[in-house]
Amino acid sequence: MDSNAPDRNRLLVQAAGVAKSFDGVPALRNGQFLLRAGSVHALCGGNGAGKSTFLSILMGILKRDAGMIAVAGREVDFSGPLDAIESGIAIITQELSPVPYLSVAENIYLGREPRTAKVVVDTKKMRSDAETLLKRLGFDIDPAATIASLSVAQIQLVEIAKAFSFDAQIIIMDEPTSAIGERETHVLFDAIRRLTRQGVGFIYVSHRLEEIFDIADTYTVFRDGEFVETGDIASIDRAHLVRQIVGREVAEPRQSSRTDIGETLLEIKDLSWAGKFEEVSLRVAAGEILGIYGLMGSGRTEFVSSVFGISPRDSGSVQFAGAAIPAERPDKALDAGISMVTEDRKESGLVLSSSIRHNISLTALRKLSWRGVVNGRKERDHASDMIRRLFIKTSSDSLAVSTMSGGNQQKVVIARCLSTKPKLLICDEPTRGIDEGAKQEIYALLDSFVRDGGAVLMVSSEAPEVLQLSDRIAIFKKGRLSQMLPTAGASQEILLHASS
Repeated sequence: MDSNAPDRNRLLVQAAGVAKSFDGVPALRNGQFLLRAGSVHALCGGNGAGKSTFLSILMGILKRDAGMIAVAGREVDFSGPLDAIESGIAIITQELSPVPYLSVAENIYLGREPRTAKVVVDTKKMRSDAETLLKRLGFDIDPAATIASLSVAQIQLVEIAKAFSFDAQIIIMDEPTSAIGERETHVLFDAIRRLTRQGVGFIYVSHRLEEIFDIADTYTVFRDGEFVETGDIASIDRAHLVRQIVGREVAEPRQSSRTDIGETLLEIKDLSWAGKFEEVSLRVAAGEILGIYGLMGSGRTEFVSSVFGISPRDSGSVQFAGAAIPAERPDKALDAGISMVTEDRKESGLVLSSSIRHNISLTALRKLSWRGVVNGRKERDHASDMIRRLFIKTSSDSLAVSTMSGGNQQKVVIARCLSTKPKLLICDEPTRGIDEGAKQEIYALLDSFVRDGGAVLMVSSEAPEVLQLSDRIAIFKKGRLSQMLPTAGASQEILLHASS
């Protein structure tokens, strides 16, 4: 037996009976959890299950009302995140919080910069340490680059590197792959496996169930603020896990069976944006979903942003229903009948401090107004109709959208887009960071939209999602449209091979 092998029976985290309420409303009633050294333990549950509350308590961000948490055999009650970090716990949260105009190295070692004579920051050593760390993890990122110059996916990798830099024995990963593609996910999983062999334990949270079955050894399910079950991943299948997360049977989505494809709505010819993508030509017809799949840096997000007019284009043309759509004029795209669900709902899709009602009606204010004054009754009726149609869960449309779960926030974004009565929906990562039940509802909504004669141009980094929803799949590779595949006969392996 290897004397350096980690003791996999050693408990790193033990929690029992953890509870937390906010203004008398329970968010977590019976949190139970065990993490052993050298393992990856998936914490599973839908939005509102209590996962984030439990992790916030573990990190010292929230104070628990009841229960016990022990770290490495010692009962703890952290007064803040610094206590957790000093006890060997690091966290990578879904909400990225880097300092935009500092370098990658400065972000990784912020507050822990190496110094000469304990006074002056040793920039050379800091960059060298960052470069060594990034190379060890397999992340191809320049440590001297500013965060503002990076893509969302690259920023996520920097946040991951930062967590690894603490040499923690317990690493919490909350949706770590939400902004990265399959190739980067494989790199990350390789890094996780290397660290588990050294005895590090991971608490892994993801709504991408295929990842859980790939990387995790054990799992725990929370639902509606309570512990449901725990066990070995090898002993269950996807259907069982979905049933425990949702609390009911959820039908697996069928692969697209739409046959009523109509006339071409969107026609793109030789569209280019220097350094991002070049000479992309494709068509999208009424009644179909055209999926776009590609690895990080393939130009897929930049392409759809350029089509809608958020981002520039250097050459080429976009025509919708026979009319030209000018560059960098999203207002003209909206007027023509195009709407877009952007990649990051919190950064560019929602006004978080504003109400659900105002967020839904934002794009429809002209039709809800008279002489520049919004008709309150019309706005309320419109929001109420959208909330009903999209099954948005809320007690009141006057609540701030920031109070909602990720799945319901995403439905508000889609409701806002549908408020303009578009003929084409451009969706960039339409189900990022939302649970299985909410995913199925959005899948059904997009399917219904195209069956009613609309069209969808969809970017997704989740191969199963692209395969389930799309009628055709455009493969992006290094800024070019490399292949157009029929969905029939395609597989995850084929998509990854074609895009690599």
